[in-house]
Amino acid sequence: MTAAATIAGKHALVTGGGSGVGRAIALALADAGIDVTICGRREVELAKVAAKNDRIFGIAADVTNETAIASLYETAEAARGPFDIVVANAGMAGSTPAHKTTLADWQRTLDVNLTGAFLTVKPALSGMAARKTGRIVFVASTAGLKGYAYVAPYVAAKHGVVGLMRALAAETAKSGVTVNAVCPGFVETEMLEMSIQRIIEKTGRSAEQARSSLASTNPQGRFIQPQEIAAAVLWLCGDAAQSITGQTISISGGETW
Repeated sequence: MTAAATIAGKHALVTGGGSGVGRAIALALADAGIDVTICGRREVELAKVAAKNDRIFGIAADVTNETAIASLYETAEAARGPFDIVVANAGMAGSTPAHKTTLADWQRTLDVNLTGAFLTVKPALSGMAARKTGRIVFVASTAGLKGYAYVAPYVAAKHGVVGLMRALAAETAKSGVTVNAVCPGFVETEMLEMSIQRIIEKTGRSAEQARSSLASTNPQGRFIQPQEIAAAVLWLCGDAAQSITGQTISISGGETW
């Protein structure tokens, strides 16, 4: 039996579902027969993704706002039942030397990447435990497994996400709920293009040089594709991965393990 066959008919939440990795995950889950609620701050982008599959439903919400997330849960679960799968994917990153990082930038990065991840999964925990089933997947980063220069707040936040995942996995291990994190390297998305543009602006390198410098961190010499991350998430959500919990899965061509 395929992973898709074991999870068809379930209900999933994917944050940051309007673009990049979140969009790829939402489409993969929907193609597997899952109803998918996506959220993000840009209604237009959510609508574009929802238009690609009638199993996808967009709700605008800010993951850093606990009231907004509570409202999202209430609306989505009233329409399509409780969430069986929660994918905390929403994130953001900037690039500044640590000594030039403002407290506001530090706090915003942690709010979105770490606190937002916690707020995303918290409302699902008790219900999943009561039903003795559920899948929680955090989209972290290789920055949760190693350090990178000039992105200290992002590295700290993603290390926090990995720690949060491990704590929740320990709490839920006997309940039938699994909690894991996928940790991609540089992924070919809109966020990557923003990083390339910052490198161009700050160093004067060409776009080709900037892309090459980032791709070289991957021993395979390539960027990860969003569909590769979506495939890993889909597998983690299926019955074949029911014994996988508390794990970080590095999707990085061997950069980290």
